[in-house]
Amino acid sequence: MSNVNSNNMTDAAICEIALNGVATITLNRPDIHNAFDDVLIADLTGKIETLDADPLVRVIILTGAGKSFSAGADLNWMKRMAGYSHGENLADSRALAKLMKVLNFASKPTIALVNGAAFGGGVGLAACCDIVIASDRASFCLSEVKLGLIPAVISPYVVEAIGVNQARRYFLSAERFNAETAKQIGLVHEIVAGDELAARGDEMANILLANGPAAMHAAKDLIYAVANKPISDAVIDDTAHRIADQRASDEGREGVGAFLEKRPANWSKK
Repeated sequence: MSNVNSNNMTDAAICEIALNGVATITLNRPDIHNAFDDVLIADLTGKIETLDADPLVRVIILTGAGKSFSAGADLNWMKRMAGYSHGENLADSRALAKLMKVLNFASKPTIALVNGAAFGGGVGLAACCDIVIASDRASFCLSEVKLGLIPAVISPYVVEAIGVNQARRYFLSAERFNAETAKQIGLVHEIVAGDELAARGDEMANILLANGPAAMHAAKDLIYAVANKPISDAVIDDTAHRIADQRASDEGREGVGAFLEKRPANWSKK
């Protein structure tokens, strides 16, 4: 990977932007399995917002340093929270909720490369990404109830990924499950050998780079516009407006023109 930008290695999350516009954020607390605290949450939120606003960035990849993707909440942070007031706990929870929202609704395509254990909030991060590729060594657990807690702020995204029926089991049992089970229940799209994870992430990023950037953003919006809604006249009319807008856009005209002329579109990168 050729980098045009790299953050200081002491950051809680390292950000690298390749020349082709693929940005990789690596959770960088391997000694504690990339567990969350308020510093990591703020750092990760800020980096995702910055990358999403950067017109040179086309794809965002999220992964973890070391053996784990993310083990959820940092124990030292949890000890501090035990002494927090309700208001302080609410502020902390809202910060984590903002991170999940920012990642889930990023305008750029997002890829989670789950390199190892993903517990609690780590499952939430994966669920918020558009494409989830897991190492065959990855494991998952919604462990909150073991601590007398609940997976509250990640729940909208996890339930959306795995469905109510599976959430009823795994939210309550706090069972640990492997990558194959995660794929079966809809949390993971693809499983690869651990030493192939980074290469497969690059391959997927290249697939996305061949697509219209604005079209992918519009496609993400389209999913939320139609998901879980009855096929009403209003929904049908909205979809007609959306494709008409895209056809009339500069990107839509360029894409169709490139296809008819049998040439790469002007956004295509490798």
